[in-house]
Amino acid sequence: MSSLLVNSSDNISQFVLNNASLLSTNPVLKTVFPATGLGNQLAQVAKVISISSSLGLSRQIFFCSLGGFDTHGGQLTTQSGLLNQFSQALNAFYDATQEMGVANQVTTFTESDFSRTLSPTSNNGSDHAWGSHHLVLGGAVQGGQIFGKFPTFELAGPDDADVRGRWIPTTSIDQYGATLCSWFGIPDASLAAVFPNFPNFGSVKLGFFG
Repeated sequence: MSSLLVNSSDNISQFVLNNASLLSTNPVLKTVFPATGLGNQLAQVAKVISISSSLGLSRQIFFCSLGGFDTHGGQLTTQSGLLNQFSQALNAFYDATQEMGVANQVTTFTESDFSRTLSPTSNNGSDHAWGSHHLVLGGAVQGGQIFGKFPTFELAGPDDADVRGRWIPTTSIDQYGATLCSWFGIPDASLAAVFPNFPNFGSVKLGFFG
């Protein structure tokens, strides 16, 4: 597998200028993306993937973001809209990878800085917390499975770090990241160098790639 190394702002600018015409041709996909913030981001990612061979790239990483989950108030209404946007955008993106015949070569995953407490605030929101859920999808993913375990949903219970429902994680971000990086091509012998805490969790990868 080949990779592209861009090591200066001048090189980045030149790369963009050299390939702007490829993007301006607006590769046509039959998949319809929702006209939302995340939908538009993923539509652009799909567009770049569709011309990756012309760009001379075999490995690419894209970052998209969806903010607004820091809901200290009005959580149910706010997150209902956000999760609906999230679901529709990712569904369209996966459909696009299938349309392009690259579903097995594209893996999409979520990441976040923090979770939310189970107990609400006085404004029908929640506060910052720890353990949460993440999603991974793609043709290479062995889907329909849950890794780790759900906590006991009991305030001040066995899985609560205090009395607010700040769940103690059962799976480390090192295991999550190492599994994804292994699929991306990093050899097992190098995972501890990338994730120094990985050996603290038995160097055990998760099994969502089969």
